[in-house]
Amino acid sequence: MAEAAEEAAAAEPVAVFGCRPGVSGGLCFLEEHLVMHAAGAACTQFHKEERWHEFLPGRDKSRGVRALAVSGNRRYMAVSETAKEEPTLTVYELTAGPPQRRRTLTAAELPAREAVALAFSPDGGHLVAATGPPEAHLALWLWEKQRLLAVVRLEAAGSGVCQVSFSPLDNEQICVTGNGFFKLFKYSERTLKQINIQKGEPQNYLCHAWLSKREIICGTATGKLFLFETGELLWQTDVGYRKPPKELQEDARAKDDVSCSDVPGEPTSEDSGSLLRTLPQISAVAAYSKGFACSSSPGVVLLFEKTNSGKVYKESQEIWLPQDLFTTVPKPLSRQDITCICFSPTEDAMVVSTNKNQLYMFTMPSTEYLKEESSHFEYLHFPLHSASVTGLDICIRRPIVATCSPDKSVRVWNYKTNTLELYKEFWEEAYTVALHPTGLFCLVGFSDKLRFISLLYEGMNVFKDFPVRECRECSFSNGGHLFAAVNENVIQIYSCTTFENVNNLKGHSGKIRAVKWSADDSKCFSCDTHGAVYEWNLSTGKREMECVITSCIYSSIALHSDSTIIFAVGSDQTLKEISESSVQHEVPAFDAVYTAVAVSHSGDMVFVGTSLGTVRAMKYPLTLGRDFNEYQAHAGAVTKMSVTYDDQFLLTASEDGSLFFWKVYSKKGKMLKREKEFEYAEEVLIMKSNIEEKSRAMLDLQIRVSELQTENDYQLRLKDMSYSEKIKELEETFTQELESLKNKHQRLQAEKDYEETQHQLQLSELMDKHAKDMRDLESDSNQKLLMENEKYQELQVTSQRMQEEYEKQLHNLQESKNKALEELTDYYEEKLNEKSLLLEEAEEDMRQQLQAHEEIKKQIEEDEDREIQDIKVKYERQLVEERESNLHLKGEVGVMNKRLNSLQKELKERNNDIEDMKVEQQNLHGVIKSLEKDISMLNTNIEQRTNTIQEKEKHIYDLKKKNQELEKSKFVLDHRIEQFRKQIESRENDIKIMKEQIQEMEGELEQLHKENTQLKLNTTQLQQKLKATDNELHKERQKKQNMETLIKRFKMDLHNCVGFVQDYKKLKAGIRELYTKYVQKLEMVEMEEIDTDLQQEYVRQREYLERNLAALKKKVVKDQETHQAAYTRIMQENVSLIKEINDLRQELTVAHAQVHDLQSALRLTKKKQAIQDTAPSTEMPSSPAVLRLNGQKENEKIIEMQMLEIQHLRDQIQEMGQGLEAQPLFHGMLPKLNLERSNKTHQH
Repeated sequence: MAEAAEEAAAAEPVAVFGCRPGVSGGLCFLEEHLVMHAAGAACTQFHKEERWHEFLPGRDKSRGVRALAVSGNRRYMAVSETAKEEPTLTVYELTAGPPQRRRTLTAAELPAREAVALAFSPDGGHLVAATGPPEAHLALWLWEKQRLLAVVRLEAAGSGVCQVSFSPLDNEQICVTGNGFFKLFKYSERTLKQINIQKGEPQNYLCHAWLSKREIICGTATGKLFLFETGELLWQTDVGYRKPPKELQEDARAKDDVSCSDVPGEPTSEDSGSLLRTLPQISAVAAYSKGFACSSSPGVVLLFEKTNSGKVYKESQEIWLPQDLFTTVPKPLSRQDITCICFSPTEDAMVVSTNKNQLYMFTMPSTEYLKEESSHFEYLHFPLHSASVTGLDICIRRPIVATCSPDKSVRVWNYKTNTLELYKEFWEEAYTVALHPTGLFCLVGFSDKLRFISLLYEGMNVFKDFPVRECRECSFSNGGHLFAAVNENVIQIYSCTTFENVNNLKGHSGKIRAVKWSADDSKCFSCDTHGAVYEWNLSTGKREMECVITSCIYSSIALHSDSTIIFAVGSDQTLKEISESSVQHEVPAFDAVYTAVAVSHSGDMVFVGTSLGTVRAMKYPLTLGRDFNEYQAHAGAVTKMSVTYDDQFLLTASEDGSLFFWKVYSKKGKMLKREKEFEYAEEVLIMKSNIEEKSRAMLDLQIRVSELQTENDYQLRLKDMSYSEKIKELEETFTQELESLKNKHQRLQAEKDYEETQHQLQLSELMDKHAKDMRDLESDSNQKLLMENEKYQELQVTSQRMQEEYEKQLHNLQESKNKALEELTDYYEEKLNEKSLLLEEAEEDMRQQLQAHEEIKKQIEEDEDREIQDIKVKYERQLVEERESNLHLKGEVGVMNKRLNSLQKELKERNNDIEDMKVEQQNLHGVIKSLEKDISMLNTNIEQRTNTIQEKEKHIYDLKKKNQELEKSKFVLDHRIEQFRKQIESRENDIKIMKEQIQEMEGELEQLHKENTQLKLNTTQLQQKLKATDNELHKERQKKQNMETLIKRFKMDLHNCVGFVQDYKKLKAGIRELYTKYVQKLEMVEMEEIDTDLQQEYVRQREYLERNLAALKKKVVKDQETHQAAYTRIMQENVSLIKEINDLRQELTVAHAQVHDLQSALRLTKKKQAIQDTAPSTEMPSSPAVLRLNGQKENEKIIEMQMLEIQHLRDQIQEMGQGLEAQPLFHGMLPKLNLERSNKTHQH
């Protein structure tokens, strides 16, 4: 299958002309010049500057795009597609290469059938989707992990949701608007919560846009704009209905006159004036940096900018849709509702889409001077079809294709340059179109007549009308001398030179759907809706071949290059290969209906279009399997398709109004090669009247140019004279200013020399003072360094001593652990030996009792039953006692195992605590080293501060002003410190309560486990007893039956012996037989039964004990697992609580440090202010010395604080060591933290 698909023909879309309306967010910018919009069944990219297209195909069996969204960084794109089986939501990655599919969310993950609006979060990690009626939902995804975070149902009345979006700066805030509701949601605690309350009358909100993190602008169906701030109404305005500007109305009237003179006939019943709506409607809105843009009336976009107040927006500009250049009929602007607006990333361009499948662009003015009150859009690429494409045809001599549509337009495209060459609108709907082989003429079928039109250089000219009503199909011959037109069920043949009807082909009973010519134009082929395919001889006008299948409604046919094979498609879901009046081959369509077919002129490729909008490429000869390449292109059924004469391009049109140009490849991606290069003609037609008009216009322009040249020369001479006078005046003024500036420069130079001398004197004095201060500081710092060195050595000695103590404690703990283990093992081994001896003694007692029982049974046969019952009672008692003893022993073993496990856990915890203490010791060493580094940094800071003394003198005045601000901040910080203390106390109380709860829960757990095990043991014992009694009852009943049968036999035999009373010999022999038969055999049987009963009882007891042992082992394992899980959970909770306490400690230390710094700064500024107030104004040079003394004091205080911190760390190490020795660990609980001491130290 894969190999066959590789061998099949291939096609790649190179241009897409179409726009799918009704898509939420269906227009967006991917780059500055790259626009993405919905087209066909998926999306297409269009580059504004380079004019290239790139089609992004959708999923298989897609019916088109329902919603689009692009992330803020333009890296990801989400697409919601409608499908017959299940709608999908696909996320693509838009990298440098082609878009790659990253994630797909199927219907199973969607809360409803279809997503009608999409939006990405600002970081692109979340995706929100709103589903349509009947049930509207809002769903939030973490799309990279395909995880649905939250779903909320929207109570949407009417048409449901219109738009959904994220806040531009908040990943958790979402806005949804629709008919009757405006809602803001916040994602928190795994749910979407509504954060606004809707007030006033409900409005039909059609669109909205975020202007900032809090502001949202919304447009309604009644032409109102509402500005909301965090859900509260801030501003509103009514936007009135806008009429088109006068120039557009004048153009429309002028073109109306031209159309009336050009094309005869009356217009349709619809009057353009009556269609204009008088009620405004905000159909689209988009935000940009200066404000927002909205569309309030058909064909216009209004720009609003923020006023100076900042809370009100004012209209600044109107932008209107243009009048089409090539149309002869004015297009009513009321039908061009703008549905989507988007801005480029740099906001240099604005692109809009309309409900008539059109795309327009407007270049934003760069400055306010270029802005006009009324401006006009231009087409993004070309005018597009707004309805289904019903006709498509190509020619031989030019690379053009003609299309027509019920939108009353005929368009001529160039598939080499991907441009629109000609475009014209008429008064009637166009049903079909055919191009002359030269590309200079075309036929267009309308409802009332068939028109022969000349394709001019700048337009179309109707040359001849033919009385063919409702012509649905027409076609030129390959030579161009004839053309065929379908008139109901008759094919009329006309001459292209005389325009006479040369032949009529009659015979079809149904509507004719296609007409094709043979290569030599001697034959004509047609198909109809009644399943008939005919071959006509044009010389005789009769049928030469026919193939009729009444069950099939044919839609299209195509001819092989030799005109001997006809390919036909219709409603029976097959592709038929017809030749010699019969179907030679049928290829199934596999759950699709073929609607169009085309064959390459080389004859080795066949292309078919389906009702699903897909295009299939096949190799000829055809096969019955899936040996084709299928491409998802259109959103509607393919109506027409054709292959160019050089077999390089495939052209397809669809009911959705889109036109696709495909590049055709042979197998393995190679382009087809022809024997000769095909050259296209470059000549065009032009009217003589047009040439005369242009020549007259050129003469008028030449005369105008000569007049303008003379006028410009005169103006230039006048300007030269005025400029020469101005130059003289400026020279005089400049010379005067130069002299004054020279004098000023000399004066300033003298002042500069004087200032330099004064500055040098001051510098020398300051340097001398600085040297003295440096010497004093060096002596002080050396003394302090010596002191710190001595303290550091003392700290090292204490740390070594503490390490030795910890090692001793570890050694002692290890020895105590080993001793405890040895004692426990000896104790349990002794107990096991004692129990084994007891078991042996019990077994010996059982043997002796069995022997005594056998002897008693042999001696006393009459008391047999009574003796058996006594023995049974004794054995049962003994068994019960043994079972109880065994159970008791197993319980003791389990308890001992638990104790051993708990001791091992305590040892492990002790080892872990010791390791933690070692780590803390290393951390303290690191802290000491960091403090030493801080001391060295402080020394360097002292040197730097001596260099910055002069700069601080300049900032004294500023510090006085900041003093008040610091006092305010001190008050605020004090308040925050009190809040933090209260929070810490509340958290400590919570921790204590939680610890007590954990201990209570552990005690309850142990009690429940014990009760469970006891109950299970009791039930098992009772079950075993019941089974044993049942078995014994069964055996006794069997014995009773056996004894009864034996007694009956004995009676019978005894009765027979009594008959021999007279003959004593026979009587003796009979009695001997009775003895041997009943007495001896009965003893043997009883002995065997006793032995087998004992063995069975032994085996049964052994199995019962083994089962009990296995069950107890499983219970022990389960209890250990549950205990371990509870222990780990408690440990995790303790760790999280400790982390929170540590975080609070860090915040408290930071707050204390800030308070201390502010207090020191306050003291410093107060001292400086006091010194300046006491000192006279003349004694300014003495202030640096005072500042230096204050700086030294400040440094000394910092060093004292560092010393206090070191002492606090030492105390902590000692306390922790004592705590390890003194505090026992309770069931794996962590030791309590001493928060009071840490708080006190931080306060100091």
